[in-house]
Amino acid sequence: MAALACVGAVVAPAAAAQWTASSPTSASSSSSSSCGIGASQSVGFRGSAMAVKPLRVFRTQKVAVKASSQGGEAPVAVKEKETPQGIEHEQMVSERPSSLLREGEGVQWDNPSTASMRARFETMIRKAQDDICAAVEAVDGGKFREDAWIRPGGGGGISRVLQDGNVWEKAGVNVSVVYGSMPPEAYRAATGGTSSNGGSTNKAGRIPFFAAGVSSVMHPKNPMAPTVHFNYRYFETDAPQGVEGAPRAWWFGGGTDLTPSYIFDEDVKHFHQTQKDACDKHDPEFYPKYKKWCDDYFLIKHRGERRGLGGIFFDDLNDRDADQILAFSTECANAVIPAYIPIIEKRKDMPFTAEQKAWQQLRRGRYVEFNLVYDRGTTFGLKTGGRIESILMSLPLTARWEYDHAPEEGSEEWNLLDACRKPREWAV
Repeated sequence: MAALACVGAVVAPAAAAQWTASSPTSASSSSSSSCGIGASQSVGFRGSAMAVKPLRVFRTQKVAVKASSQGGEAPVAVKEKETPQGIEHEQMVSERPSSLLREGEGVQWDNPSTASMRARFETMIRKAQDDICAAVEAVDGGKFREDAWIRPGGGGGISRVLQDGNVWEKAGVNVSVVYGSMPPEAYRAATGGTSSNGGSTNKAGRIPFFAAGVSSVMHPKNPMAPTVHFNYRYFETDAPQGVEGAPRAWWFGGGTDLTPSYIFDEDVKHFHQTQKDACDKHDPEFYPKYKKWCDDYFLIKHRGERRGLGGIFFDDLNDRDADQILAFSTECANAVIPAYIPIIEKRKDMPFTAEQKAWQQLRRGRYVEFNLVYDRGTTFGLKTGGRIESILMSLPLTARWEYDHAPEEGSEEWNLLDACRKPREWAV
């Protein structure tokens, strides 16, 4: 569940300045929750005589140019983040770009039907981020902090995090567009080694990829209110230049799942029914298939229990027209607010005990274990030099581990653990 989240490059018009970059032409990745994935590329900047008052700069000042609202061109100062190993190389920007895609990749905002799939997917995830952040702020009363950045080889991300709010301990909603190349082991992490997209058969070198996605995790303060995670993503891979046998593929992935500390049957039924209703609009076989996939994916193998009470999860989806899958992904992203916010509004002010808070912290520990050990998105982000703050955004502020803890049989805590060990059917 590492969410994808980086910021798109602002490319200067040739008359003012020119970016010269060495980078692959297309790309792909996979993730169920990790953010900020992708390897950076080398870049040079030349040709501009424009004077710009710099921001605080960690290492190297660079300037991009974007169209201003007055029709001219306004400079946007950026700062390159310095890292000990030089892995990330993202450059923070003072304003989020209107698009995170490279220039000329079919961005036609006035005519979405003719826009490229990359452009249409970016439009969807940017809207999802805006809508969900607005809904969370309306309930919490706090405001998200926003960080935006670009990568020299193209792409970038926007991270929004609300921390120590009135309702949520930590809530993050990230979007990213990433161009890069990945080693074979990262490709296998991205695809889970599936043969449908070449994950188990690729013997070639680094794989050029494009990845875009929105990812979110929200951890409430009240143990009676559940955590939610969602991630929707689109990927492309291409063959390295001069290398035969590498896969060329595209696919979609995503899902939404619920992780409560205490079970309120009506809440879990509402959440799952909302997922089923969204799925049924596109294919009645989707919900049972993707509900089981979710239960299987979020298994913490060394514990023999699931992270939570599931929802839906799908990956490597390319078995039908891409427009149909985009419509399905959009439907699922739009279902997040009606599935989750009504539950929070019912549970956020419920009284709770210190013992119940401690149980929540133990369950948060399970959340951390899954994300750091098993999550494909987190693994992919770490292997490709992603933005660490975005990758680890999914982790809660606080968690707890106790030696050999076991809830009393028949207790509310035991009921939750039993449901995590033996998944139940919630939707009708």
